[in-house]
Amino acid sequence: MQTVRKRRGNELHTNSAPGVPNENVSQKKKHQFHSDLWFCLTLQNWILDFGRPIVMIVLPLEWFPLNKPSAGDYFHMAYNIITPFLMLKLIERSPRVLSRTAVYLCITTFVMGASIHLVGDSINHRLILSGYQLHLSVRENPIIKDLKPASLIDSFELLYYYDEQLGHLMWYIPFFIILIIYFSGCFSSGGEQTKIPVSGWLLLGPSALYYWYLVTEGQITELFLLTFLAMGAMVIFQRRKGLSPDSNGLFLFYSFSVTVLLVVLWVAYLWSDPVLRSKYPGLIYVPEPWSYYTLHIKKSH
Repeated sequence: MQTVRKRRGNELHTNSAPGVPNENVSQKKKHQFHSDLWFCLTLQNWILDFGRPIVMIVLPLEWFPLNKPSAGDYFHMAYNIITPFLMLKLIERSPRVLSRTAVYLCITTFVMGASIHLVGDSINHRLILSGYQLHLSVRENPIIKDLKPASLIDSFELLYYYDEQLGHLMWYIPFFIILIIYFSGCFSSGGEQTKIPVSGWLLLGPSALYYWYLVTEGQITELFLLTFLAMGAMVIFQRRKGLSPDSNGLFLFYSFSVTVLLVVLWVAYLWSDPVLRSKYPGLIYVPEPWSYYTLHIKKSH
């Protein structure tokens, strides 16, 4: 009996000993590049966000009457569900334990802001089909300025505020806060985990190009730059402690770096455009791609 007990005790001891190595393996997996999540995020961003207005323009108007949701609206609904789910999965894989309260608040605000934008953007694109010109302000648009009674113009300005200002802020601020929270956990002591795999390099271009669209069309240059600077400061601070960004942190940081370059090139290209200059006054001049489309491309067709 004593021999049997000793054997059982030895087995329990043997099984519990690898606990620390198993934990290290789990941490290693969390530091590995999340190619599946980054691919899904990039793909759905391109299809459901960037592709929204394109689908509304390409598909025949008879399929989606102006008083019913369009294909783009259904894309937006899918985006509002899939994106927060993928971001929660991304947070789950963080090697560091993060504040659940902060994450839940950000996700809740994100969904509300994106939903406000869904309604405003849906009506806005129907106005475009009726002749609304995005490169002009609400009151300067030919189809708006002659409305009677004149108080209707105030209603359209309120719609513009919900769509382009409040909706964007409630959508993008929590979006970038979640990315910063996730990035704060993407640091390790070095080794193979600090190298971006081939799949990451292949996703880097499409990811950066989407963020360029997000920054320019969403008019969130200041917010994006603050996020990028916060990431840069975090990298410098962690390097002093002997830590470096892992492959996921590098992917995010490099994507944002390329995005900054693309925004600079975009602004330089349209620097002398007088119409867009008047539409986007102020210290930071970053025109929207769809304003450029209605001004220079749509007129030529």
